[in-house]
Formats: sequence, C-alpha cells, structure tokens
Amino acid sequence: MPPGSGKGGSMTAMINGLLGGIGLFLLGMHLMTEGMKLAAGNSLRMILTYSTRTPLAGIASGMLITSLVQSSSAVTVATIGFVNAGLLTLYQAITVIFGSNIGTTMTGWLVAILGFHVNIQLLAMPAIGIGAFLWLFTSGRRKHTGQALAGFGLFFLGIDLLRGAFTGLDQSVDMQALYNGSMLNFLLFLGIGFLLTMLMQSSSASMALTLTAAGSGWIPLPAAAMMVIGANLGTTSTAVLAVIGATPNARRAAAAHVLFNLITALVAILILPLLLWLVSSLGHLLAQDSQPATLLALFHTLFNVLGVLLMLPLTRRLVANLEQRFRAAEEDESRPKYLDATIAGMPSLAQQALVKEIARIAGIARRMAKDATSTEASLSERLQVDRQIQLKLIDAVDGFAVKMREGELPEFLAEALPWALSATRYYKSVGDLAVYVDELQSTQTRLPADIDTAMAEFRSHIVQAIDATDTENESFDLHRCKEQDDALDEAYERLKTLLLKAGTKGSVSVRVMTEQIELFKALSRILGHMIKGSQDLTAFATPHEQTEPKPEDAPVELLESPPDEV
Repeated sequence: MPPGSGKGGSMTAMINGLLGGIGLFLLGMHLMTEGMKLAAGNSLRMILTYSTRTPLAGIASGMLITSLVQSSSAVTVATIGFVNAGLLTLYQAITVIFGSNIGTTMTGWLVAILGFHVNIQLLAMPAIGIGAFLWLFTSGRRKHTGQALAGFGLFFLGIDLLRGAFTGLDQSVDMQALYNGSMLNFLLFLGIGFLLTMLMQSSSASMALTLTAAGSGWIPLPAAAMMVIGANLGTTSTAVLAVIGATPNARRAAAAHVLFNLITALVAILILPLLLWLVSSLGHLLAQDSQPATLLALFHTLFNVLGVLLMLPLTRRLVANLEQRFRAAEEDESRPKYLDATIAGMPSLAQQALVKEIARIAGIARRMAKDATSTEASLSERLQVDRQIQLKLIDAVDGFAVKMREGELPEFLAEALPWALSATRYYKSVGDLAVYVDELQSTQTRLPADIDTAMAEFRSHIVQAIDATDTENESFDLHRCKEQDDALDEAYERLKTLLLKAGTKGSVSVRVMTEQIELFKALSRILGHMIKGSQDLTAFATPHEQTEPKPEDAPVELLESPPDEV
C-alpha cells in the first residue's frame, strides 16, 4: 500500500486541508483588510467626520465602512482614533460601533453566496493573479487595491480548501452526534465560537469557518448559531486587549463595544428558538431553507440588527454613564491624550492624532515660556513640573512615530513625519531655555530705571508674541509671527546696547551686565524656537500643501538631537 493511502492518510489529508484552508483565509483576510484600509486613505476620515451627524447616519457609516474594509476591529480602532482626535463625540462613536457590528455580517453573506454557489477556482485565481501584479508592480492606491484583491482571492481559496476538508471530516468525526440540544451543549458550542475568535483575533475569520462547517453539513444549524454568538462575544477580547494602557476615550468606546456584544448575546441566547424559527421561515420564503450557510448568515444579521434596536434607545444613558468612568488617567497631564498604539498603523488617523498631541506639547512649551518670562519666583516649581510632563509627552510622540514608521506609510506622510519630530525638538528646546532663564533670574538685581523700563517692555512684547504662535488659534499667522520675532530682535539689540553702556559707565557691574544680556538673549531664542516649532507643526499638519523644503529649513531626522540645545 503506498504511503499516505488508507484511512490514516485520508485523515492526514483532511487535517492538512483544514490547516491550509484556515491559514489561507486568515492571510487573505489580513491582506484584504490592510489593502482596503490603505486604499481608502482619507475616505475613512471623511465618511466618519461628515456622516455621523445623526444616530442613524452613524450606524449607516459603520455598516458601510465595515462592509468595505471587511474588519469591524479596524473600523472600531479608527472610530476610537477619531474620538481621541476630537473629531467625533463618544455618542457618535458608539453609533458607528453599532453599525460596524451589522456591517461585519457582510463576511457571512459573501461566504454563503460566493463560497457555496460560485466556482471558487474561477473567482479566486484571477483575483490572486491580477491583485499580485498590481501589488508588486504598481504604486499608490493601485498597489493597495491589488493587495486587497489578492487577499480576496486567497480568502476564498481558503474557503474552498476548508469546504473539502469539512466534507471529509463529516464522514470521520460525527459532530452531529455531539449535539443534543441541551443548554450545556449550547454553551459548549458558544465557547468554541468564542475560543476560535480569540485564537484567530478575527470574528470574520471565525464566522467564515463556522459557515463553511455548517454549509458542509459537519455541524447542525442550532449549534452553528451558538458558535456565531460566541464569535461575536470573542471580539470583546480583541477590544479589551487593544485598549490596555490606552486613553480614557479609547477605554470608554471599548466598554461600549463589550456591553453591546454581551447584551446582544444574552438576548439572542434567551430567544434562540424564536430566532431560529424566524430564520427558518424567512429562508423558506427566500427558497433558501435547504442552505445552512445562507440561514446562518441570515441569523447573524438578524441578531445583530436586534441588538442595535435594543441598545439604540439606551445609548445616551450609556454615554452619560461612561463619561463618569476611566477619569483617573485624564487627570495626569503627562499621559498622551490622543496617541493610541492601535491607530499607529492607520496613516491618516495617526497623523491627526500626532498633530493634536504635538499641539499639547506646544501648549506646555508656551506656558513654560511665559512663566520664565515672568519675574515671579513662585512659578519656578511649576516650571519644573511642566518640564517633566513635557519630556514624557515627547517620549510618547517619539515612540508613536517609530510605530508609524514600522507600518506602510503613504509617501507624502513618510516625507512629512520628520517635520513632526522637528517640531517637538524645538518645543523641547523651549523647555530647556525656560528652565535656564529661571535659573539666571533667580537672584534679584537693582538696575537703572531706563533699563528696568526697557526690560518690562521686552517681557510684555515677548508674552504677546508667544501667544501668537498657537497653531490651534484661528488667527494664527506664521508671517505675522516672524515679523514679531524680527521686532523682538531689534528690541533685544536696543536693550543690549543700554546694558553695555551701563556696564561701561559702571552703573552696573560687568557680571550683572553679562548675566542680563545672556538672560534676554535666551528669552529671544525662546520665541525663535516657538515660531520654528509652529512652522514645522504646520508643515506636518498640511503636508499636501508644502513645497519642497529649503535646505536650511530641512527638518531634523527621526530622534535626532534638536538644534541650538542649551
């Protein structure tokens, strides 16, 4: 008897087919999701920003995007990123998450319709060939579309392998005999669905596996329905893992996702016989009552829609309750407010979050600069606290930028990212200078009246100029900032002349003269660094509008030391 023949060889072939099929559709799902996310570009941002004005619009947006991207997890992560960036309220985000749960049922329908009614070889092979060609030999959106198309083909090729493996397993392992209709039996299949999603970290992949098993006749419909409910519950583990150490808003959105899935699953289990009867009746009307995969896809859609109908009236109360939770981290200013590791791989969202977080660092730098400009000794302690906060946030930005670089960035963003790091370096220099200025003016010195007046005017001028560097202010004008910087340089030269004359006449000591000149030189440099930071932050926030940078204005490289360190 040749090797591999007989019952043992048949079982080995079935197990190989099962493992290969799972591997292919997991790989295909990953390629399809990543390709669609990158091909969509700013479309996700535009849809989420402009199509969530009402609860129904939010639900529709979640359904649409999840149907396109084929990943409810990706949409949930994107939604969390928009909440963190202040582009969506928590209420709007929750409606998108509700819609995403309905949108993820599209995977089931694709498997039920294409996987069992179409010649998969004719569908998958051209998709893999064309997709691979576009992915390897083109660039930009075509490249990402090719990646998604190749993933689509691999996904269905995996389904074809699984279908053949399950058909063979049906004759070797009788899963029908394991099903007896008891509650304990139902919970067993619920646990299998939950475990599959946890292991594969994809409810869509778990759903495809369950539909293929049911469509091949390996497991009965009621047991498969419990596995589908378990798969939905399994997505909560992904959400919980994704927000470990994340921002409060991320944890609130994840909590809403978990509550939705738990309540929906509980209701579905309690009325399972009614849902199965309704699915069977609808299947009979649609002449699909003999197609387990179609009935299961219908069940998946039905109980998710039911969950949305149940939760939507309670959403405002849920949001109000969640707003009171997870508040401790918000009180720590040194924690990033907008940076989540989960959105580092989504370029447009990551860019928005990074802009917002660097703007926070800029705000702290402005506060430190104005405190240093003041002569109040009581502000010294606050300067030290702000310095530590600023350094922690800069470290967080550096780490986030490194994670962004690890992914596949669009060309314009890869070229613009150094501007972001350059901006943080200038703001860090502002912090260094502020602490240095505070040390220089720690001792009070009596000076001639004309010098005191000139110094007071200089301080007043620099405070106004520092306020004008706020890029989040609608009146921000970079050209105006540079004009103020030039005017301050002139004021510094006049003050320096007064001090030199006073030192020459002996009305102030040489030591005091030198210290005061150094002090106001440092204050002047503070404004210069604030303006350069604002310029680089603006360049990063609007990379499409930037022309080729001049060599003298080129940004520092990733994690490079800043210019003009104190």
